[in-house]
Amino acid sequence: MDRCPQFHSELWKRWKKGETLKEIGHALDVALSSVWQIVVRRGGVAPAPTRRRADALTEDEREEISRYLATGKSLRFIAKRLRRAPSTILREVRRNGGVEAYRASKAERRATEQSRRPQPCKLLRHPRLQRWVAKKLQLNWSPQQITAWLRRRFVDDATMQVSHETIYRTLFVQARGALRKELRQHLRTQRTHRVPRAKSSTNSGAITNGISIRERPASVEDRAVPGHWEGDLLYGTISTFIATLVERTTRYVMLVKIPSKDCKVVAAALQRAIQRLPKELRKSLTWDRGSELGAHEELAIDADIKIYFCDPHSPWQRGSNENTNGLLRQYFPKGEDVSRYTQRQLDAIARQLNERPRETLGWKTPAEAFQQLLR
Repeated sequence: MDRCPQFHSELWKRWKKGETLKEIGHALDVALSSVWQIVVRRGGVAPAPTRRRADALTEDEREEISRYLATGKSLRFIAKRLRRAPSTILREVRRNGGVEAYRASKAERRATEQSRRPQPCKLLRHPRLQRWVAKKLQLNWSPQQITAWLRRRFVDDATMQVSHETIYRTLFVQARGALRKELRQHLRTQRTHRVPRAKSSTNSGAITNGISIRERPASVEDRAVPGHWEGDLLYGTISTFIATLVERTTRYVMLVKIPSKDCKVVAAALQRAIQRLPKELRKSLTWDRGSELGAHEELAIDADIKIYFCDPHSPWQRGSNENTNGLLRQYFPKGEDVSRYTQRQLDAIARQLNERPRETLGWKTPAEAFQQLLR
């Protein structure tokens, strides 16, 4: 995308702060897909800051050069007005198309790109280190584990030390050319880009008046009483998702088609699914703090169910749901557009999963356990 350096600078600044693609697109007035292309092209890693000489021409000076050329002023006149050497102005104009073709914005972009001049990454400079890192990645070691092992194995050899962040950057920014793209498959998350550590402030404040999981009755925790559910959104592509509901006692799964992540739409879809259950089997629903459940108060009233929210960044508090989402990846691989599935198709997939025996249920199926509750 051919945009000015200020645009890219602001985009990466917002990305590092943890804003979502949608929030960035709205703030910069561009489509979400355009933001996504820029982020993925760089593997989620912001480009290195530019470093220019103190005496380099500035963007304002290039604007003045462009205006003076448009009015027919000579290069010597421009040099005098800018207090620059005539040779400096001559080289600037020549390298950017000449008097007729000179444009300040294009000249500034060219200068910005040339000023980066990235150094070859450490893994490219040291082939032996590169081979060891690739070998350990193939054994499904995490970058943190590789870094720690290298530190112990090569105590006195600085050329064999590398940070886990460098490994991640080299994997995600393929322009570095040191590690094959296929090695990403050995990362536990199998992400295609680096995710910023910061979390969006909008997301953290999306849930208001939510009841904490810490207020949930103890009977829910020990799975002694049926009718308590865990829920989440299972993502396909960045903008397609399915709601997954898992009953804690029987591990019975329900899949709900979600056409939009808008909280009102999600609440309405969940309400229809939950209301199909007998009243005694809709006691509570535990969700994470995603903005998609912003209308939880309306959902709790309309579906007649209590709703609890996990602590921030604590997916393990919905363990049954997290495990089930992992099983569902067999049917819905990451990156697949899940919006093409109808509710009938989702019900068929849920039925297949519910008819698979589970060791935790004494090799009964979730469907069998659930039917026992209904009887």
